[in-house]
Amino acid sequence: MGTKLIIDTDPGVDDAFAISLAAVSPDVELLGVTTVFGNVPLTSTTANARRLLQLCDRPDVPVAAGAARPLVHANDRGSRTVHGTDGLSGRAGTLPAATRPLESLDAVGLMVSLLEAADEPVTIAPIGPLTNIAALLAAHPGVRSKIARIVLMGGAIMRGNTTAAAEFNVWADPEAAHRVLAEEDLPTVVVPLDLTHRCAVDSAWLAKLAASGPLGHTLEGLTPAYVAHYRQVLGFEGMVMHDAVAVAEAISPGLLRTETYPVTVDTTSGPARGMTVVDRRAVPAHAVGRPVEIATDTDLDGLREFVLSRLAGGPR
Repeated sequence: MGTKLIIDTDPGVDDAFAISLAAVSPDVELLGVTTVFGNVPLTSTTANARRLLQLCDRPDVPVAAGAARPLVHANDRGSRTVHGTDGLSGRAGTLPAATRPLESLDAVGLMVSLLEAADEPVTIAPIGPLTNIAALLAAHPGVRSKIARIVLMGGAIMRGNTTAAAEFNVWADPEAAHRVLAEEDLPTVVVPLDLTHRCAVDSAWLAKLAASGPLGHTLEGLTPAYVAHYRQVLGFEGMVMHDAVAVAEAISPGLLRTETYPVTVDTTSGPARGMTVVDRRAVPAHAVGRPVEIATDTDLDGLREFVLSRLAGGPR
């Protein structure tokens, strides 16, 4: 059937695009969706994920709630409002109510169940803080053999977006990110801010999405708060669909071009906390972390068309 996929998410407008991209793609077997705190608190990310799957006519996909806070240090700065107070520009109520109950298992329990039942390795796409993934790998090391690769949105090479040094998903739980990125030995692709910003879409792209059908119209309707934020960042009317870029690579391996570098995460309490340290020296001396694939380039127009054409196709 194509890529077997689990998405771990904190919806979020860009998460909404990413979940929908996977849910409507005929070459994806979306096994489950797990939720984590992040763009908004866990109760909202969980409700948003369930409603998004209902929008995509995918009540067959189970949803389980995961971590409501970071592994070690509580995040006293709270959630951001880039995505609006409900994570979807204040428009979560425009989505249909979910008909499938929330799973009684938590996020880690659902992932273990799905991985153990899978007849071939599964791709995991974490597009929020990495708390659930770190907990999964720490508590259930036996499932590693069932994971084909991890394709995550997070980190930054040059500069952050939450602090000068740190990207939000990594900053939200640096200890979890350090475990997943620097300590585990699994094939991992990191899709950083440096590339996702280059994949930004403009108002013309969003207009095409809105005109494409019911799914596209509803998704575009979730973007006002997000577009207002990115109007300042980008200098034009548009948005960065960070998480959808990572899910596109999870669906279609090789869509993004990658380079392999040693990576670690700053877990100190100083101004670099949450920084993704990518060692790009030609001959690393005393390299820390482990080698991971960093997505550095893609056919930008091709990527935008890939996402648009899939979303325009609507529910299966």
